[in-house]
Amino acid sequence: MDKLKFLLLPFFFLNCQAQPNPNDIPLQEELKNYKLETVANGIPIPWGMAWTPDGSLLVTEKSGLLYRIKNGRKAQIKNVPEVYNQGQGGLLDIALHPNYTKNGWIYLTLASSEGTGKGGNTRLIRAQLKNESLINIQSLYKCSPNTTKGQHFGSRIVFDNAGYLYFSAGERGDHFINPQDISRDNGKIYRLNDDGSIPKDNPFVGKQGSKEAIYSYGHRNPQGLAKNPFTGAIWEHEHGPKGGDEINIIKKGANYGWPIVTYGIDYDGSDISTKTEKKGIENPIYYWVPSIAPSGMAFVTSDRYPDWKGHLLVGSLKFQYLELLKLNGNKIIGRQKIATDIGRLRNVAQGPDGYIYLAVENKGILKIVPNK
Repeated sequence: MDKLKFLLLPFFFLNCQAQPNPNDIPLQEELKNYKLETVANGIPIPWGMAWTPDGSLLVTEKSGLLYRIKNGRKAQIKNVPEVYNQGQGGLLDIALHPNYTKNGWIYLTLASSEGTGKGGNTRLIRAQLKNESLINIQSLYKCSPNTTKGQHFGSRIVFDNAGYLYFSAGERGDHFINPQDISRDNGKIYRLNDDGSIPKDNPFVGKQGSKEAIYSYGHRNPQGLAKNPFTGAIWEHEHGPKGGDEINIIKKGANYGWPIVTYGIDYDGSDISTKTEKKGIENPIYYWVPSIAPSGMAFVTSDRYPDWKGHLLVGSLKFQYLELLKLNGNKIIGRQKIATDIGRLRNVAQGPDGYIYLAVENKGILKIVPNK
């Protein structure tokens, strides 16, 4: 019997692997033609980055701190709302209103214990900044109910060309309950007007029992959200389980499948679903097996990086590098490592000066400066 078990072990492990990507693109090693400069340190888990018109960089830190960085000086912003700093929750993303110079609105997502139930859930707020302090804080949306589960809060924020605000919230570990149910929060991409009201043309407006702020559903844990500057479309990436991290283009009212379809398996090796496709469910434009644990994404438009311009950058928490995904329209045709072994890369953004900035756990904010 022991001998039989031994013989069956290879079969067991072979059949507990995530679905491979038959059309996968080889990951090329980096060609290092740049240097990394430290912009700010002493930020243990930097998450969101946004620049104000005076050149200041605002950075969120998961524990609940917000910093303004300018000319090498790092100042802590006061009056940040209390965050639910548990598990993957904390102070998350930050974005400026497209007309920030006129209205001064800053948008933040955070894990919050406000509302019903113990624990916390993802919340969207906006505020203004005056004398190194947040003022006029307004709560725009709060996912409910709270839960003490520590995983999958999301969250990223982006505005589209029409001025609508999108933000993401993970499914909070309740993958068989939340993501496929539009009467429940979590596992969703939401679309709001800039004041938190719900656009009249949102896909589930008027549908009885639905959360009308939902724009798309069937998501696991989206920690990448960006506007494609060439098409205006909203792109998203999300963590899969063991395998099956995805890149999606977000469509109105679309179902992205979690957990009905997935290219990954559960962490114990069991199947979550045996299906990778199903009618009525959007297929990803790309997926990773094994998972890279993606966090942060940015399109490169800067002339400072001619070989990267027009392509997509995604950070890897698991493998601790930045990945360049080369695009031909909406199709990924190449992959290359950048900043190999840099650490857990939490976010990537292109600054108004055209440089690429990296938020790296236990290192802070770094800038990629091309060699001349």
